[in-house]
Amino acid sequence: MQGGLHPDLRIQWFEELFRLIRARFPSVQIHSLSPAEVIHIARQSGISMADCLRRLKDAGLASVPGGGAEVLVDSVRLAISPNKIGTRDWLAVMEEAHHLGMRTTATMMFGSSEAPQDIVEHLFVIRQLQARTGGFTAFIPWTYQPGNTELGGETASGVAYLRVLALARIVLDNIDNIQASWVTQGAMMAQVALRFGANDLGGTMLEENVVAAAGCDFSLSIEEIIEIARGAGFTPAKRNTLYEILEEY
Repeated sequence: MQGGLHPDLRIQWFEELFRLIRARFPSVQIHSLSPAEVIHIARQSGISMADCLRRLKDAGLASVPGGGAEVLVDSVRLAISPNKIGTRDWLAVMEEAHHLGMRTTATMMFGSSEAPQDIVEHLFVIRQLQARTGGFTAFIPWTYQPGNTELGGETASGVAYLRVLALARIVLDNIDNIQASWVTQGAMMAQVALRFGANDLGGTMLEENVVAAAGCDFSLSIEEIIEIARGAGFTPAKRNTLYEILEEY
């Protein structure tokens, strides 16, 4: 679960939400709140980021998604998302989550205005944090979607996506899982990505608004995801958030 930066909600609202979810669905792992949301909730509540994460964990937050990373180079971030948190804050939230025993994911949204060296810097920043903490379960790269955005521009090609994904697999040799983004790339490109370094297709979604608002609207059922993996020559398996295998097909 991820959302926007609500101007009124304080940490008590999220603590109550997570406690209610945990009480009603004790087997569900709450994987929620991007680093930008954590920073925002802490500021709105007048507490430190570390205290915010600790309280959210005590309430039931189990792991943190890596949304909002864009490209972890501040010159790029200032150009494409000047109102979001900077690289240092994004990394600080992730490092603190890891120190609290929470696992997280890392992402990269590329293809907007960054240079090739910015992509490489992003990968090495993620690699360096993983070397210190070992807390990232997966890395998920996806391409910028220009539809309905002020930035405009063109969508990165499938070749560019596969090249970046393959590079990520080589550079991030200390992160076990690389996820293919069928949400932005579509089913067939995600299937090809399984032969370019990805070993994960992610999952189904109840609702997705960000990429859809940019004009990219793909959807897949569990059965379709299974067939994509099988068609690429692999044995499909269901996993949980911690990448523990639950079932093979």
